[in-house]
Parts: sequence; C-alpha cells; structure tokens
Amino acid sequence: MSFVILTDGTSDLGKDLREKLNIEYIPFTITSDKEGKDYVATLDWENMSAKEYFDRMRQGDHFRTTQIQIVAFEEQFEKFLKEGKDILSFGVSSGLSGSFNASRLARETVLKKYPERKIICVDTLRCTGCLGLIAIQSAKMRDEGKSMEEIAEWIEKNRMNFHQYGTVEDMIYLKRSGRISGFVHVMSKMLKIKPIIISNTKGENVSLMTVKGRLNSMKKIVELTKENVINPENQTLFLVHGDDIETIEELKKMILEEVPFKDVYINNINPTVGATTGPGMLGVFFYGKEVTA
Repeated sequence: MSFVILTDGTSDLGKDLREKLNIEYIPFTITSDKEGKDYVATLDWENMSAKEYFDRMRQGDHFRTTQIQIVAFEEQFEKFLKEGKDILSFGVSSGLSGSFNASRLARETVLKKYPERKIICVDTLRCTGCLGLIAIQSAKMRDEGKSMEEIAEWIEKNRMNFHQYGTVEDMIYLKRSGRISGFVHVMSKMLKIKPIIISNTKGENVSLMTVKGRLNSMKKIVELTKENVINPENQTLFLVHGDDIETIEELKKMILEEVPFKDVYINNINPTVGATTGPGMLGVFFYGKEVTA
C-alpha cells in the first residue's frame, strides 16, 4: 500500500469494512448538553452504544458537534508521513463543515516538515453513505494500482453522481440543531409531514420535498432511487438508520423489490450526523445520474 486513504467520522463505514479495505478515518467530537461532557464520536461506538446514544436523545439530551480541528489533521497526517506513506484525504462536504478547510491548512503545515511526501485533500461535497461509497471505490481503485492523483481526479469528476435520499422520524432534532424553525417543526407534527433530504450540488443537505406520513416518505425514496440509479446490478446500496433496524430492513425490502442492487450495506448513522437527524432517521445512498439541483 503506497498511500493511505484517510476519511472521517461521517463516512458510516464499520470496522470490518474499514479493515478489509485498509481505510483510515478521523473522528469528530460531540458534546452532551445534559452532562456538559465531550465524547469522541467514533464509528465503532466505543464510548457509547448507538442504542444508548439515540435513547438519550429520545429522553431529551441534545448533542452538539465540533468540526475536526487543524491539530487533529496534523497529528494524523504526521503519523502516516513518518511511516513513509503519502495520504489521500477526503471527508464531509465543505458545504456542511469547515473540516475540509482545516485539512488543507494542516497539509500546508505538515508538508513543510516532510517536503518529500505528498498529501492530496479532496472536497467530496458529500456526506455519510455517499462518503462511504466514495471511500470504498477509492480503496478498490488503489488496490487496482491507481495513483492518488487518478483517484482524486475520479472523485472530483464523479462526486455529483452519488445520491442521498433521507428522511427523519421527528423534525425536533433538526430544530434543535438550527436547521429548521420552531414553526416548521410544529406544523410538521400537526400535519405528519416528513422531509425528503438530499445533498445538492453545493454539498448542502436540503429538503427536496415533503410528504405526509412515514410510509409515504419511504415510498417516495424508493421511487427516487428507481428514477436515478445507474446499473444497480453492479453496485452497492448503502443504507443507514438512527437506531431503527426494523424500518431500514423494511425500506431495503421495498427498494430491492423495484431495483436489483448487487449488494446492500447497512449501518447505524454516525453520531455526528445523528446528532442532527435524531433517532428513526433513514438514509439511502447509491451511484446514479448526475445531481444537478
């Protein structure tokens, strides 16, 4: 392995998959308002199980997130550069976090100490399962002998082909995170409205539309997946959920009845994004037609 693929804690890749594909990551930090305590938001839930995390949210605790700091990137970069490895770094969209800019600033600092090494930082303009799929494809390309430069170019060329369709069970968590107003939350409760959340061309998470009821939101996600997927028989359907395995399994069944994906990967949503979307969120990710909105 001539270089390291380094992503972040919003990629939703389980330990088994990361180890199999030799993918490294940097976690974010979350803070419990109830405790006033910081937690490292790992993808493997070592500090708090996913069930405990989402149960605490159901009971009123609010978790705030902190972007990955420059010093954290510097430490990770230097760790691999000392081992004689170059680094391909990419993570959550710059439209959602300042972490990408932090990685570029860290790169400039660290390369002054290791001028013979290379670090490439790429803005994926994507998050969660889309980021996971990009990491998986990048690892496969690396193992096929592609260079960092070739993979970085591929990501920038193809990032708008990765689709996200998500919904939430309760918009209260979007309200607490400042994503929607109190009025919108109240109306959504009264009318049982569910948003369909996509990642747009700026890498922002926005509501594409709203539908009435949980089942209708799932049906709309199936419809959008069927309309936009390309060659599903050759790709992986990436699914995430907020401590709601029964519903995501039902959504998986609904999608596979309409779209013949080759593989399916299911995981809990990471704690960083989960702090905003809350328990019961559902997310569907795949490669498809170019996103233009």
